[in-house]
Amino acid sequence: MMSGKARQAAPMTLLRVAEVFAPERLAATDILMAGGRIVALGQGLAVPQGWPVQVVDARHLIAVPAFIDQHVHVTGGGGEGGCGTRCPPITTRDIVAMGIGTVVGVLGTDSISRSPADLLAAVRGLAADGLAAYMYTGAYRVPAPTLTGDIQRDLAWIPEVIGVGEIAISDHRSSQPRQDELERLVSDARVGAMLAGKRGICHFHLGDGKRGLEPLRRLLTETEIPADQVIPTHVNRRAELLEEAAEYALAFDASVDVTAFEDAGDGLSAFDAVSRLLARGVSPARITLSSDCNGSLPEFDADGAYVGMQVARNTTLIADWRRLVHARVLPLESALGLLAGNVARVLGLADKGRLAVGSDADITLLDKALQPQRTFVAGRCLYGAVDHHETAR
Repeated sequence: MMSGKARQAAPMTLLRVAEVFAPERLAATDILMAGGRIVALGQGLAVPQGWPVQVVDARHLIAVPAFIDQHVHVTGGGGEGGCGTRCPPITTRDIVAMGIGTVVGVLGTDSISRSPADLLAAVRGLAADGLAAYMYTGAYRVPAPTLTGDIQRDLAWIPEVIGVGEIAISDHRSSQPRQDELERLVSDARVGAMLAGKRGICHFHLGDGKRGLEPLRRLLTETEIPADQVIPTHVNRRAELLEEAAEYALAFDASVDVTAFEDAGDGLSAFDAVSRLLARGVSPARITLSSDCNGSLPEFDADGAYVGMQVARNTTLIADWRRLVHARVLPLESALGLLAGNVARVLGLADKGRLAVGSDADITLLDKALQPQRTFVAGRCLYGAVDHHETAR
């Protein structure tokens, strides 16, 4: 992968593409980027002679908002079967090759050999490569492990921390938190986020347990916490849980996150899960997709003993998303929300998830089959072959 600095020799870049979906289809076919932002959209845009601009001729490709993956084990997950079962960290190339420009790092079961400090270092490393990279403080267990010793301080003082997670509920690997502990955790996240001007969501891992979404239903029913403060993920782990998630989304006008499992096993693929949620009447604006990549996909026997695992990848995320469009489950404009606009709204990333003047110049170029071919983050090309059509004035 060529470095971002090598790709972005000129301070301005003019993209000429076949179509622009912002996510709605625009009349524009040209995008001018400067200073990490989109500064103009239109047709036949021209830059005065002598201005330092790189012109990228990609008129065979479609421009869309760069994808956002809100659940990535950037340091690697796993460990449920001992130290030999720790998953490897993810690379920048693995991320941007899937058209993803923004990631949110998480810790999972293991917050002993992996720590929030380790996660922050990995996130900053990805940012140094040019990615937009954030993290959740905390992990499966409650009380949540933090960087400063306090959830509110983590959110208030550490720019990369945009929420708390992934907090495990209804899972034999969770710390079996009491309802009052969950309420205090979410409340701390809300107040800390308010002080920092962030959304401060709590990202909840759903396991196979019989309680399902009950702790979150109680949270929203018995407290003043708004529904957009809590995001349940892995809701397609099994068919019964997905049905419960549909009822939850409809009852509270809440968002739910579907995981693109590589091997769904007893659960449902992201394609099937989104299709079923839509059929139940859940608005596409209330559905997001994430990969869980470089996390573990452990298998346990009936007694809860570890028997093996696989390492999750993000390739299934894009494959299932493409299938939703190709099968006409959703038009491209709505499907983009699952990986871009909806996710940006949920996370409170106001300048991402949309192509508009003033927004971050995070752009993915897709071919006609909707396969990512180039990924720009803050106007820098981090993925994609440079061809002879590219010139600099």
